[in-house]
Amino acid sequence: MSFDRRIKIAPSILSADFADFGREIQAIEAQGADWVHIDVMDGHFVPNITFGPPAVAAFRKHVKTVMDVHIMIAPVDPFIDAFAKAGADILTAHIEAGPHIHRSLQAIRAAGMKAGVALNPATPASAVAHLLDIADLVCVMTVNPGFGGQKFIDMSTKVRELRAMIGDRPVHIEIDGGIDPTTAPFMAAAGADVLVAGSAVFRGGSVDSPAPYGENIRAIRAAAQAALA
Repeated sequence: MSFDRRIKIAPSILSADFADFGREIQAIEAQGADWVHIDVMDGHFVPNITFGPPAVAAFRKHVKTVMDVHIMIAPVDPFIDAFAKAGADILTAHIEAGPHIHRSLQAIRAAGMKAGVALNPATPASAVAHLLDIADLVCVMTVNPGFGGQKFIDMSTKVRELRAMIGDRPVHIEIDGGIDPTTAPFMAAAGADVLVAGSAVFRGGSVDSPAPYGENIRAIRAAAQAALA
């Protein structure tokens, strides 16, 4: 994975057809997705249960771009090697999920993955100040984690703070929650370069009629890029 700050769209397969993940992944990539975002939830750290390492390993066979795995679980450390073996390119853990996030990021990198750290809406940007030299990505939650389709919470101020803190470090700022063509410009203008979108990408399409996926991805990308012009 080479680093760049161009806008990247990362559709969340949490909004895909659960009975046809393989073809859904192939469809969003063919329609222009830059990354594939996978939300792992444990029913403990967040009030929902989704995928474990075996499912992520099955998805890996279909992902040709970047497999961006966001683990909303606690504890984190016992599962890092399993997600590495499953083929995650990026593994993002929540700073709120345990007492030793620095150690977790070190372990993620040691396992051969890029290390991401996620911030819940109420967690300040300053919480990652001492992590930026061992992080490859900061994920700013613009909804409370646990479910798709929630209302967007504007975190522009937090993103601007992060962008200033990151400086010239090769660290992505990812936004997760409520992203669509109306919210993407605020986040891109503030300094985000990776936009996770679920329902806004999958709305109106299907694996047998995937053209709307591409239209949705292009609309989000165009809206974000226009804010940078």
